[in-house]
Amino acid sequence: MADTTVVPTRDLDVTSSLLAQAFIDDPVTRWIAPDPRGDVQMFRTLVRWTHRSDVAPDLAVRAGEPVGIAAWDPPGYRVSRLDEIRALPGFVRSLRTGIRRGAVVESTFARLRPEEPHWYLGQLGAIRHGEGIGTALLEAGIARVDGPAYLESSNVANIPLYERFGFEVVREVRLPGGPSVWPMFRKG
Repeated sequence: MADTTVVPTRDLDVTSSLLAQAFIDDPVTRWIAPDPRGDVQMFRTLVRWTHRSDVAPDLAVRAGEPVGIAAWDPPGYRVSRLDEIRALPGFVRSLRTGIRRGAVVESTFARLRPEEPHWYLGQLGAIRHGEGIGTALLEAGIARVDGPAYLESSNVANIPLYERFGFEVVREVRLPGGPSVWPMFRKG
């Protein structure tokens, strides 16, 4: 297995394409948007307008090819109202009838976030599973994180990976009429 290098990236095309590939079978993504043809646009909108902090997403590269991505937001970062408005057309185009479900997910995630300052892992995706790509991305992210961290796992199969890095499941939350998510917290 080739070594995985993790570097910062601001390449929106690579980031959105990787996330679309990584989340193709994700239960929450498919509940929001059953048709994956809008995934690249959805993730482009998500990364462009909601992860605009000074922290660039981490890109995992193996043998010269991009294979994974992780988007971390620093403590205190919040999406501005203006960026929420800017994101709306992209979400409407990509989600179509799933826009209501997308809003349910977003409001649910907002309510679940801890009040104490924390790093937020908004997305972590690898185009192949079981090859150490997620591990490499988490190692790089955790090395930078100073303090508590939080994420929502949208797939129960990913929980053991996060637990290896000190994240603990807070509880299981069933989305109304949809799949479960697992908020996870890591003490600093």
